[in-house]
Amino acid sequence: MPPTTTDIIRRLAAAGLKPPQAVTLAVTNCCNLNCRHCWPVSGPDEKLSQVPKRQVLQLIDDVAGLGAEKIVITGGEPLTHPDWLDLLSFACTRPGISEVRLQTNAILITPAHVQALWRLRDQGLIIQTSLEGATSAPHDRVRGPGSFDRTMQGLELLVNKGMAPQICIAFTEMQHNFEEIPKLLEIAEDMGIGQFVTGTLVCGGRAAQPGGLAPPTPAQYRKLLERYQRDQTFRRRYHQIGNIAALEWLADTRNAAETCCTFIETPYVTAEGSLYPCIMLHAEDFAAKGVYCRPLNNAIAENIESWSKLQRISRSRLTQIDVCKDCSAYAKCGAGCMGRAYSLHGDFFSAEDRCQLRKTVYQHTCTTP
Repeated sequence: MPPTTTDIIRRLAAAGLKPPQAVTLAVTNCCNLNCRHCWPVSGPDEKLSQVPKRQVLQLIDDVAGLGAEKIVITGGEPLTHPDWLDLLSFACTRPGISEVRLQTNAILITPAHVQALWRLRDQGLIIQTSLEGATSAPHDRVRGPGSFDRTMQGLELLVNKGMAPQICIAFTEMQHNFEEIPKLLEIAEDMGIGQFVTGTLVCGGRAAQPGGLAPPTPAQYRKLLERYQRDQTFRRRYHQIGNIAALEWLADTRNAAETCCTFIETPYVTAEGSLYPCIMLHAEDFAAKGVYCRPLNNAIAENIESWSKLQRISRSRLTQIDVCKDCSAYAKCGAGCMGRAYSLHGDFFSAEDRCQLRKTVYQHTCTTP
């Protein structure tokens, strides 16, 4: 018999771990695009079959039973899954789930889909769509010719139905598109979009290929911080709907000990059924396997010890990374995100890739309240 939910929660707490709160489920690795920065390397030629509907529904039920508050349905492109709407609707009805986020490029959205999504608008639904620029050139450089226009068409269908408050625009910070942020914020506000978030390029998956995309530079971060300081309209838009990495760091008053990973609070389940204890940390030695095919409580019980070890590694980074010890920002960032560091270097005890960007922010003096 699988261990009970009460037992699992008790054992997690005893190991210094937290039960799942925000769970990301990849329901397919198929995608209608072939993006140059895709971390799971999804695309039109991906042969992996869709995760069977019954298995996804069971896992959604299991994570809700453990007290999760947020479920993210992703891929690949989840709209290529024949049962995506059933999965989304089911997640929206689970007790205790306050937010269900659909991550889609919006290209496959039809008027009929919009009608169905409209009926879920008051059940915690968020539709997250990526724009990698305010115009087609920077976006299509990443996601393919014509993709910007097709994504905008999908967004307009949703906006015209009155669903703009349920939309989140996600932007990947890269060197070629970073200056697009202010204009994208303006577009989002004009459309009535509810959220605009950014995240720095992860140099994993296709983005790890040589000669490909590059993360933003410290000079670009500095320019954005100066824009925030002097431009009242930009600042208002950001505070109204934005979550931008550099500006979030600027406002963060926590110390490094408070930013350590909290396994398995934000797990990520791949379409193959591997559960990583953090959405950013894709370490095979610490993944629970086959979670779509067996009780989730069993998978968690088998991995509590290894995830507790991972937690101890995360906390020990605060004192064991030599290159960081003399850094004035070390007490603030604690060597940054362990998942990003591992993705780039394959080493838990390395500084993350955004080190210079973080220093730029921490050293910035902003006089704007």
